[in-house]
Amino acid sequence: MRILIVKLSSLGDLFHALPAVARIKDVWGAEIHWVTHAGYADLVARFEPVDRVIAFPRRRFFSQARSFVQELRRDDYDAVFDMQGLLKSAWVARLARTKRRVGPSFHREGSRWFYDEVAGPRNKQRHAVVENLDLLAHLGIPQGDVAFPVRWPVPPGLPAGPRVGVIPCSRWATKNWPPGHFVEVARALAGEARLFVFGAPEDRGVCRQIAAAAGDRATDLCAQTTLPELGGWLQAMDLVITVDSGPMHVAAAAGAPVLAIFGATDPRRTGPYGARHRVLARDDLPCRPCLSRTCRLPERDTRCLAGLSPEAVLAEARALLRKT
Repeated sequence: MRILIVKLSSLGDLFHALPAVARIKDVWGAEIHWVTHAGYADLVARFEPVDRVIAFPRRRFFSQARSFVQELRRDDYDAVFDMQGLLKSAWVARLARTKRRVGPSFHREGSRWFYDEVAGPRNKQRHAVVENLDLLAHLGIPQGDVAFPVRWPVPPGLPAGPRVGVIPCSRWATKNWPPGHFVEVARALAGEARLFVFGAPEDRGVCRQIAAAAGDRATDLCAQTTLPELGGWLQAMDLVITVDSGPMHVAAAAGAPVLAIFGATDPRRTGPYGARHRVLARDDLPCRPCLSRTCRLPERDTRCLAGLSPEAVLAEARALLRKT
């Protein structure tokens, strides 16, 4: 049996789909091919259930569309599972050679018209991992344990613990805890742990500021790792303190305890998956979760984040470290 998975992005969404794909592999023993954006191809290739990765050329689509379609149609599939639910992903599923196309309950943008079947009823009041597990019930596969099997590389020269990862930035301003708060936490934890700061190239200034607060007890790895290498480093952490971001999901999937700071978004849907993680959010504000990239309050003060004190984060971080 040969199955095609269509899950193009984003970083966190790839991990939301992985447990369902892993379970299909375990039960059916199918050959699994996965279509994803080219920037994630090296990461998805390390997902244990995946036998072949087909890179979608998002940035050079028009010049590479023909070769992509040829690659996509190289094999016939017993079924194609679109786990993205967007018009673009449904189009990819439609192009593949198969007689069975299954889309997710959370389909939108008119993608439903491209599917032969839909997995489960729509229910957005649950975690995204659970939404993706609808596919198992649709296929008659028992759910089993939720697992995120990835072959992570081992980082070189790891110092003795405890080791704390810090991921201070996301793409939304309404997800980002104030850098000054992170600085206070880094300074306080420097005497208790080794700190490792991670981020994208555009996060260098914030990461440098946080690492400087911890002095020689911090290692600034901002923009210095590939996505697989990032997962390897995060797997080695005794704790990861992070905002709501793709790397937060990488850390949770890699098995590190995660302390996640949430502002505009809803941890019930996109928080770190699993009982060992902790989320800090202000539940006393009627405006959150607003799910907005910009603060909708007249003051634009993102009080949902600024009002979470460094002391509260420190207390929770120390409690989690005592459990490791």
